[in-house]
Formats: sequence, structure tokens, C-alpha cells
Amino acid sequence: MKAKVKIPRYKLKKGDTVEVISGVEKGKRGTIIRVIPERGRVVVEGVKLVKRHMRPSQKMPQGGIMEKPAPIHISNVMLVCPHCNKRTRPRMVFVRDKKARACRKCGELIDEV
Repeated sequence: MKAKVKIPRYKLKKGDTVEVISGVEKGKRGTIIRVIPERGRVVVEGVKLVKRHMRPSQKMPQGGIMEKPAPIHISNVMLVCPHCNKRTRPRMVFVRDKKARACRKCGELIDEV
């Protein structure tokens, strides 16, 4: 019987603007398209583009080579505050008995969780 693995919770979610802080794509900014918490990865629009050779299908009758973003490790990206436009590590605060993410640099709320 397999042991149940606890999936960690991250403070990043779909739609967040992030900046890549390490690797070949360092300095690029993009929006999170997908979060894969069980693998600790995120897919960021316009970052780590890979080429895929597609066979002709009904969706794509001509086939060919397509570029699509590949997952990047979540530790290599950092949230960008929409107010001060700087990358930050969000902190969790309580607003009217609900959790919310706040910028550590300017103190503004990023959103309610």
C-alpha cells in the first residue's frame, strides 16, 4: 500500500505575475498559466518555451512545429506586487476573518485567498 504524500501549499496561484529569479530565463516576467503543486512546478507564459513536433490532426490539419511553455520549478520564480511593481515574498494577513496575501515591501493587499 502506498503511503499518502502530503502536497505542499504554495503562495502562488494561476493568474499571478511572476519574475524568474534564476536560470537561463532570469529576469523574464510572465503570468502563471498553471500550477502543478504535486511536482512543485509552475507554467509561466512566455518563459521556457520548448518546440513540440505535432502530427497532423483534426485540430491542427497541417501539423508542424509548435512552441509551448514548459514547467519551471516554483523556487525559481518570485511574485511581482501589482502595486509597487517589485518582486516580493507575500505574507499572509487576516482581513475580516479571511486570509489575504500582502506585499512585504509596500504592505498593500495582493488579493484575498
